[in-house]
Amino acid sequence: MKVKEFIGKQGKLRIEQAIKEAELDTSGEIRVHIESKCPSDPLQRAVYVFNYLKMYNTAARNGVLIYVAVESRKFAIIGDAGINKVVPDNFWNSIKDKMGEAFSQGRYVEGLAQAVKEAGESLKQYFPYRTDDINEQPDEISFGE
Repeated sequence: MKVKEFIGKQGKLRIEQAIKEAELDTSGEIRVHIESKCPSDPLQRAVYVFNYLKMYNTAARNGVLIYVAVESRKFAIIGDAGINKVVPDNFWNSIKDKMGEAFSQGRYVEGLAQAVKEAGESLKQYFPYRTDDINEQPDEISFGE
């Protein structure tokens, strides 16, 4: 299966719409990256992808990456330094657990869209939307090999 087929065209649009909607409530920047295989620990790979995508290029260092490796059946959620300074250590665990539950039921698009929505809701208490907010990261899903 090609990576883009994992969620399909409609799924891609739904997840990207969830990103746009989530970012209406927070100055945080949420991205989703999907690839086929994770060659290492998913957290380490997510950090690599985060840096590759230059997600650290936000004024408040408040980028979030939801990383999924389809064939390896691995995923991770990580936040940038600005987020990690203010949130508890287990901040992403409940979102990750719900996403894993949806994935185990074959509900990949729903799991990703819900994770994006919940990430936005969780971030708004620490990084509320500001009237001068600009979109510092693309809302489109990025894909690897």
